[in-house]
Amino acid sequence: MLVGAGWLLVTGLLARGELLAAQRELETARQSVVANPDESRTALTSAAEHATRARVLTSGPAWFLADSLPVLGDPAETVRGAAYAADRLTRDALPPLVRLVSDLEGEIRDGGGLGAALSRLRHATADLDRAARTTEEVRATTESLPRTTWLPTADARDELVRQVGRLATATDDAALAARLLPPMLGDDGPRRYFVVFQNTAESRGTGGMPGAFAVFTADHGALRFEHFGTGSELSGSRPAIELGAEFDAQYGASDPTRVWANSNLSPHFPNAARIWAATWQEHSGQRVDGVIALDPTALGSLLGAAGPGRLPDGSALTGDNVRDLVLRTAYERFQDDAERQTFLLDVARTAATTLTGALDDAERLPALLEAASDVLAEERLKVWSTRPDEQRRLETRSVSGILPQDAGPFAGLVVNNAAGGKLDYYLERRLRWTPGRCTDIGRSVTVKITLSNNAPRSGLPAYVTQRGDDPDYPTQPGDNRLLVSYYASSGAFLTGAELDGRTATVHSGVERGHPVLTMDVELPAQSTRILTLHLVEPESEGSDRPPTLLRQPLVTPMPVTVDPYPVCE
Repeated sequence: MLVGAGWLLVTGLLARGELLAAQRELETARQSVVANPDESRTALTSAAEHATRARVLTSGPAWFLADSLPVLGDPAETVRGAAYAADRLTRDALPPLVRLVSDLEGEIRDGGGLGAALSRLRHATADLDRAARTTEEVRATTESLPRTTWLPTADARDELVRQVGRLATATDDAALAARLLPPMLGDDGPRRYFVVFQNTAESRGTGGMPGAFAVFTADHGALRFEHFGTGSELSGSRPAIELGAEFDAQYGASDPTRVWANSNLSPHFPNAARIWAATWQEHSGQRVDGVIALDPTALGSLLGAAGPGRLPDGSALTGDNVRDLVLRTAYERFQDDAERQTFLLDVARTAATTLTGALDDAERLPALLEAASDVLAEERLKVWSTRPDEQRRLETRSVSGILPQDAGPFAGLVVNNAAGGKLDYYLERRLRWTPGRCTDIGRSVTVKITLSNNAPRSGLPAYVTQRGDDPDYPTQPGDNRLLVSYYASSGAFLTGAELDGRTATVHSGVERGHPVLTMDVELPAQSTRILTLHLVEPESEGSDRPPTLLRQPLVTPMPVTVDPYPVCE
């Protein structure tokens, strides 16, 4: 027995070392799969060797016997399960993904362009589906492994669970991309898309106010921009579109289907996309196959990877300067509205030319794909398709910009600028979600919303500080006004609200099953205001998990704090 225990201890420690080495190599393979496929392949081969050695070390009669022992059973099962999981990942799940990226890079480098790469991606659909299923099976296996108090086992198990979770997301995303990207980029025939550039210096539900727009076609991966314009071009359009009684009750007073600047007050992106598509069709007679929206921060990330462009005046458009040019500098340089609109269209054209050039460049494409992944993670790129099957698949990801209807805890903060200026460039938001005690009618929740206006009190252009709302109270340049909406869990109800510690009145509405609690907040320059909401949320299955978060992408990201749950008896 002593010899057997010693054998298990020694081989277990050796297996742990091999597992940790395999995990390090797997992480390298995951991180470099797009930017450096050769490095990814090398790391994957090394990970497979370490995983095989770990599996061999944890095989044999002693390990099978140890599984059934009361003291050694859990650590032994965890080590053996982790070795099996690492071996499956390196043998069955990741090789198709690494091989595909290398093949795509080869197609582009050999002159086949994006069209050839899309065909290759489509042909890999079955392999990627299998890889996604395998990784999901491995995730289920690792999550079911016993948690142990033996630290050498515990840390390897916990790290493997986190790593497999990241890999499962990556392989599932790759499988979805193989089904969506080829048809959406014209592999089955030309597609036409309407692109909106959102100005986050003036907040709207989906991010920023719709500004410039473009129309492009995709035909077997070849992108051709047909038109660039601004909202003033569409001001006379009156599309006939119905979005339902609930939408009308929440937003109808602002006439979002006919006023371009108000078309995306709702955070549910398909609403804005349908309005924009109908507006363009009414204006031009053209039907589009989908709608895309992005903001200057996203554009900066993409240009940082694609490389600089050259504006008509000879100045450089780069990933470092595009956000500042669009959201701040343009208002300082151009007091005339027409000149400013012309400049912003020049920015849009230059960015489009630079990005489309990078798509067919094997040297720049890997970095561009990595940047696109970061933009998607920040939820600064939204896509909507007119094809129901494609839209259903898109709605499984945050890129769809949907307001989810899931049951369970939910927390979303959305602000719409009500002043008519461009002061949200200086806005900071913070959200704290604190669950409280349980009662017979549900769990109490306290939501603390902190809003800070960091705009200077002087020195900003008049266009930035203008007050289109014409308030009936005195204001100063730099003062802002926001419609602040909190989206609560389905079935929640408000029990009280305070603004800066004083009782406040909140307007109640509903959107896609979520109670919407809205307050009109004046936010003076260089000030901070705190809105506190007290709610009761229903107790249901999953109600003790952290809330699903709705993050509105503005200039400055919003930090969110979710406090621990007290135990309910």
